[in-house]
Amino acid sequence: MSDTVEATPTRRGRGGGAARRAERTAVRVEAAPFILRRIPNYEILDEDGLALIEANAETVLEEIGVRFSENPEALKLWRDAGADVKGDRVHLPKGLARALCATAPRSYVQRARNPERDVTVGGKGLVLAPVYGPPFVRDMEGGRRYATIEDFRNFVKLGYMSKWVHHSGGTLCEPTDVAVNKRHLDMLHAHMTLSDKPFMGSVTAPERAVDSVEMCRILFGADRVGPECFLTSLININSPLSFDATMMGALEVYARAGQATIVSPFIVGGAMAPVSVAGTLTQVLAEAMTGIAYAQLVNPGCPVIFGAFVTSIDMNSGAPTFGTPEASKILWGAGQLARRLNLPFRSGGALCGSKLPDAQAAYESANTLQAALLGGVNFMLHACGWLEGGLVSGYEKFVLDADQLGVLHSLAEGIDLSENGQALDAIREVGPGGHYLGCAHTQANFKEAFWRTQVLDYRPFEAWAEAGSPDSATLANARVRKMLADYQAPAIDPGVAEALQAYVARRKASEPDAFG
Repeated sequence: MSDTVEATPTRRGRGGGAARRAERTAVRVEAAPFILRRIPNYEILDEDGLALIEANAETVLEEIGVRFSENPEALKLWRDAGADVKGDRVHLPKGLARALCATAPRSYVQRARNPERDVTVGGKGLVLAPVYGPPFVRDMEGGRRYATIEDFRNFVKLGYMSKWVHHSGGTLCEPTDVAVNKRHLDMLHAHMTLSDKPFMGSVTAPERAVDSVEMCRILFGADRVGPECFLTSLININSPLSFDATMMGALEVYARAGQATIVSPFIVGGAMAPVSVAGTLTQVLAEAMTGIAYAQLVNPGCPVIFGAFVTSIDMNSGAPTFGTPEASKILWGAGQLARRLNLPFRSGGALCGSKLPDAQAAYESANTLQAALLGGVNFMLHACGWLEGGLVSGYEKFVLDADQLGVLHSLAEGIDLSENGQALDAIREVGPGGHYLGCAHTQANFKEAFWRTQVLDYRPFEAWAEAGSPDSATLANARVRKMLADYQAPAIDPGVAEALQAYVARRKASEPDAFG
């Protein structure tokens, strides 16, 4: 089931045939609602295993502690809350972090510019958002190259046009042709004007988080920002057990403004966490609880997501690996631990180490997408477009992944056991030795009975060969070009658009460019 919205408003009433013709030829953008699971979560740990890891995490926090560097205000908050602070090391008495996490909401609604695109994060929901963070992009025409602001805008447009993608995301790629201290303004402006889906804020400096909140006040109304949530932003922990001032500064801005953050340990097993699954889960829980608890110290009740970005390391090359069974086990275990804290959970994505949108990319991405669906993930970053261990945003990979996200929607629905789903009338009508192509049940249901790709090739060999024997990347490239050609920006109030542009121009003029 999906909503269909015209990309631009069509005049109705007067105009007669011309208006109807315009309506027929208008580009229509389909947008599926966020997923609501009707299937159970996979639980890999029993009660004894969960209790053991929770106890170990409490031991880590009390005996080893965590580091809050260059952040005296944070150290004071911890000291006042009852932690034992020695220098920049914070030791949390057993139970303190868990008690503080209790004020964070089980779920929250992130508002979008188009109210039909609002998403609920938590519960049985799954919100899918694109790739985040790569400095490079890749497509068939240009190969691998540094990303530009034009690439960034293209990915915003692709996300807006992708039916199964619910969220516009954040740093879809790093626009390296714009100054480091100013590119966040152009990225936010693109999300706000080129899409009407929800989006993420900047976290690379506290003042850039402030810009994100201020631009939301322009877009949505100053009185709404705070009582309502308009931003979900990624706060990576500097694993192991370290919380740097930059990320915590951004978290503080968002927490005080009532905006959501994803507190996410950044785990590479064997490098930034133990090589064992249980050891990594212990560290993930200790770090996530600490970051979430700190957000609640800053502003009790602010929305926070328990995050877990997990990969392992190839012990021969030192490169990160993706789609591995160990990562899936950690994802499933972390999901259980998050649910026991009554918190939304972030993990997964179409993650791969491949340099191209090839078979390796497909296998690795599918492994993690399936694991995330089964593991109860509520917010999935990197759901489409990720290549080369997160160094590259791939155009063709983006649309291939986005297409496959439709499979997750279908799987999450479970099995239809209604009278129509049982199909006994069809079985009676056809009987032994017949076929179902012409029966009444097939005729009534065939349009919606099976999920169907919008990218991959189902043609017979002869037709495929006559078309030039295109592989998946070639098909995806054609889809990218068509989507970008068909794109029409969603309507926005001209006064709001002018105010956003003025804010960006004023902020850019207020300081010199910095590329360091």
